[in-house]
Amino acid sequence: MASAQRQFVRFLFLSVDPAWRRLSAAEQRAQKEEFGDAVLRFHARLLLRTFSLSGTRGDADLLLWQVTDELETLTSLQTALFSTRLGGHLRVAYSYLGMTRRSIYTFPDDPESGHRIAVQPQDARFLFVYPFVKTRAWYALPHEERQVMMEGHVRVGRQHPDVRLNTVYSYGLDDQEFVLAFETDDPGDFLDLVLELRETRASSYTLQDTPIFTCVQMSLWDALDSLGGAAVGEGGRGTPATSGPVPVASLDELTEGVGKRVYLGSDAIALFRVGDRVFAVNDRCSHGRASLSEGRVTDGCALQCPWHGGRFDLETGAALSTPARVAIKTYEVTIRDGQVCVG
Repeated sequence: MASAQRQFVRFLFLSVDPAWRRLSAAEQRAQKEEFGDAVLRFHARLLLRTFSLSGTRGDADLLLWQVTDELETLTSLQTALFSTRLGGHLRVAYSYLGMTRRSIYTFPDDPESGHRIAVQPQDARFLFVYPFVKTRAWYALPHEERQVMMEGHVRVGRQHPDVRLNTVYSYGLDDQEFVLAFETDDPGDFLDLVLELRETRASSYTLQDTPIFTCVQMSLWDALDSLGGAAVGEGGRGTPATSGPVPVASLDELTEGVGKRVYLGSDAIALFRVGDRVFAVNDRCSHGRASLSEGRVTDGCALQCPWHGGRFDLETGAALSTPARVAIKTYEVTIRDGQVCVG
């Protein structure tokens, strides 16, 4: 486990003081812009998705789903956000911390399921999040018996292919054992899935699976506007922090042929240095969702996936060999004063 490039994941739920909505429109707008710019300054240090809970929860207004390779980044981000004027009107309603890791259970029909150690959020409209704890009796069962029950659990999940699960492990890091985050475009499909899972044997060993959060994915600026008050408007969406190439790494940090995962807004990007050139591609393999930053460069500018060996052209993103068939996204790279800039 020590050699795997695992990630820290945090679900930060914030609520705004109702008194903030009584500020002047100009002040509300200025505070949103300041807060948004503070988030955007962390572009290259973590992956961050924003969600609104306005209309779905009474005790939280905003979710910041954060994924990073370094735990200290989470501390730095919260310090920066709470140092803004809007941050003075926010409180942490809930906070859940965990890490990615490989599952101890195996599912031969879905070999990738136990190897997902990089979080890759989708573009689904809705996210359903809740902490999860198993009973102690579950851990007293033989591994083989738990394996059988988990296989039954997974079979139910496969009947709902449009609902994607992200599992985060919290043992020793936070109060819960797991955090489950389901992505889907259809809340009804998720409701049906949960109902069916209640009838599985594994479900009888659940100790805690609340509170449950129904989150609507939005852009950063739309999520801030969902807090109420004056809208940021188009003037706040074209801030300098979002325009032009963004520095994501120092050139000295890149080793020939070895990948480095960085972040650009909500995208995880894999950087590769080949000779005097640097390439940037989407970090997610289009075949099995592996983290391509863990792959290796072969035959000049061909990137080989670490899971199944599919290869991609670093320059164009084109799939070069099976099982990869779909191209990956590429990004324009410029080098400025020793800094690798993407965008």
